[in-house]
Formats: sequence, C-alpha cells, structure tokens
Amino acid sequence: MRKGGTLALAFTFAGALATIGCGGGGGGSAPTSPSGGGSGSSNVVTINIKGVNGKLSFDPNPATVSAGQVVVFKNNDVVMHRPTLDDNTATTGDIAPGASSAPITIGTAKSYHCGNHPSMVGSFNGNATPEPPPCTGYCG
Repeated sequence: MRKGGTLALAFTFAGALATIGCGGGGGGSAPTSPSGGGSGSSNVVTINIKGVNGKLSFDPNPATVSAGQVVVFKNNDVVMHRPTLDDNTATTGDIAPGASSAPITIGTAKSYHCGNHPSMVGSFNGNATPEPPPCTGYCG
C-alpha cells in the first residue's frame, strides 16, 4: 500500500510541475496590448493572435516593446499557431486555441510570422510589417 501512495504522490507532483511549466494561468495582470507611453509597470507585452489574415492577424501590429520587456502571444483563434521571429532567434512553439505562449525576448528582431501560416505577419516598434508571401495552394 505504501508503494501505491508514493506513486500517487509522484503523479500529483509531476502534474503540478506540468501545470506550472505550461504557463497559461498567469493571474490576468498582463496587459492585452502595450500602453504606448505610460510608465509601463509590466515587463510583459501581450500580442493577440486574431486569425489567418495577413497583417491583420496580430493585435497590436506593430507592437511596441521596450528594452527589457518580453512578449507573450495569446491565441484567440480556433487553430494552432506558432509565432516565429524572422531573424530566427526565437519561436514560441505551437500555441493551442485559447492558450498563451511562454514569454520570449525579441532582442533586435524587427518582425515575425506564424510558422504554421506564413501569410500571418507582424512587426515590432514601428517597423513596417513585411508583406506576406504570395499565396500558394489553398488560400481560403
């Protein structure tokens, strides 16, 4: 019986670690968009993923991210997305519908796209958002 209790405790502990490691909870104190000028007490900028819609796929776009801030992508769409910095310094990994990415630092990146949907494009700090690549295959 002791072995079963130890096993149950191990599963409970592993589940708690997985929940913490997956992000997602966060208490809701992060802004949904940057404030654009105030004192900016939060070090996290949230960019909302709206859907597969070219330059209108992300909000805000361009996003204002100051030195020392990090970016979290919140997937408000109904399909999986994977924001990737165009300079290939970071990717969020796949983000399920309704979930948020782990925080990433943008460094000197000026733009990003969705690794799953290359027509979804965004940029940072007033940089012109690049034009999405031409549509090939199904574009509906």
